[in-house]
Amino acid sequence: MTSSSHPLADAITSIEQVSSRIETTFAQVGGQLGQGHTIFQGLNESLSALSGELSCAQIEGASEALQDIARRLNDLAEALPAESALLDRLRGTVIESGGLLKQLAKYVDMIMIVARSAKIESASLDGDRGDFVAFTQEAFDLGKAVQVSIEDCARDQQFLAAAVETAWGRQTEFERRYRPQLGASTNELRSAFTDLERQRNSSIHVADLAGGSARKISDVVGRSIVLLQAGDSTRQRLEHVCEALQRVGDIGPSLVPAMTEARALDQLIVQLGASQLKDAQHEFESGIGEIVQSLSTIISEVSLLIERGRSLHGGKDGDSSFLARVRSTLAQASNLIAMCEDGGRSIDEALSVVEGTLVKFRDAIANLADSIIDITLIGMNASLKAGHLGAKGRAFVVIANEMKVTADHMSGVAVRLEPLLVGIGGAADELRATRSRNEQHELGSMEAEILQALREVEAGNDRLGGLILRLVKEGGEFDRVMNGAMDEMATLGVGVSALPAVAQRLEGAAGDLGTIEIDPSDEAVLDQLYARYTMERERDQHRNVLRRFGIAIKEAAPAAEECDFELF
Repeated sequence: MTSSSHPLADAITSIEQVSSRIETTFAQVGGQLGQGHTIFQGLNESLSALSGELSCAQIEGASEALQDIARRLNDLAEALPAESALLDRLRGTVIESGGLLKQLAKYVDMIMIVARSAKIESASLDGDRGDFVAFTQEAFDLGKAVQVSIEDCARDQQFLAAAVETAWGRQTEFERRYRPQLGASTNELRSAFTDLERQRNSSIHVADLAGGSARKISDVVGRSIVLLQAGDSTRQRLEHVCEALQRVGDIGPSLVPAMTEARALDQLIVQLGASQLKDAQHEFESGIGEIVQSLSTIISEVSLLIERGRSLHGGKDGDSSFLARVRSTLAQASNLIAMCEDGGRSIDEALSVVEGTLVKFRDAIANLADSIIDITLIGMNASLKAGHLGAKGRAFVVIANEMKVTADHMSGVAVRLEPLLVGIGGAADELRATRSRNEQHELGSMEAEILQALREVEAGNDRLGGLILRLVKEGGEFDRVMNGAMDEMATLGVGVSALPAVAQRLEGAAGDLGTIEIDPSDEAVLDQLYARYTMERERDQHRNVLRRFGIAIKEAAPAAEECDFELF
């Protein structure tokens, strides 16, 4: 069959090249699958570490601190209007008390004037002038003592009014400027708490996904390895085709002498080779498709996991760690708390002034009441005694009565002043009670709590960042390895796609077989070929071709333990 020698030689060369490429490619892809599986195990460990990091005690402590700090900031924000209202009430009462103190000072001045007039008038009296002088001197001394006390109270009231006014001004300004910020910071802290809880829950979900993906990818990798092993059966089929074709002509090592003319057996063997090639190529393409699909599944699964891992780090935006936003929110809360402390100092100073001033005011009013009684009695006694003097004592009686009337006015002002002092004390007590719920030591503990939460968040953020870098690096390596395997399979698919053309050339070389007659020696050769097969599928293909020409296989199939069953 000399005329077909070159086509057979070309066919054998092409088949051997494909066979060699299959062997090389499958070895490479198998190695890449193993490498990819190892990398995935590292990825899985990184995801587990991420999950563990977000579930650790430090992050849990930071989460609880966020919630507690948000609650306290909200209490501060809600307390500001009440504090401002109490300060305004206190301010109004202090101002009103100042007006009454001015009236008292006016009446005390009148007492002093009346006492001087009485002293002058007593000098013109005859007889008991000394008693009248003593009376007027006593009234003058009492008036002078009251005057000094009221002037002290007036100075204290001005100092108190200034302190309350300052506290009220700072408080209202602070409320206007920072209450919205306190509310916003509270909402941000609550949102950060919600995000942190969501991330912790997501970490558990990602850990579950990672576990499921680990099983899924392990299954896919295992199936891919089986498919690769099955692909080796195709390589064996190609070797069997080459061995059969080498029997036909003087090409390379041959099992039979070179032929000088075409024989039916040679044509039949070539036809068998062409049929086996077509079937092997069809089967192998399906296997390649499954392997590529498996590799694609693995890549998609790992990409999804990496993205979920990145979301654990980045939260909503994905660019920077959500813990960095928590840190920023905590820092803002810290600044607001410091401002609250500054704003609260003026209130505490005002309350301190109120406390000291009220003691003086109450003592002054108590002494004033006694002085008013004494002045009133002095005036009455002087008036009665002057009345016995007749016309000479009439002027003194008028002066004494004026002293009594002025003392009564002072008593009325003192009565009006007392509820104001009670009001000042009540407002101060309410303000103090409100302040006690947000004492400096509590704000200080909040600051310490925030600093501790910040330290825990910072440490967690650093660890998360390191884990994400590792995750992305390993993910990139996994992607490179798996895509390399897919490229190898795609290149192999192109090479295997050349087999149908080889089969077509073999069919052309075999020619028209027509009716075939073979002798026992030919049957022996066919039986030998049949015995070489290791897969049931190629034996079926062999039988189908011979059956078309009415040739039966007498050779028994190899025992199961002597052959490798096909895995496709």
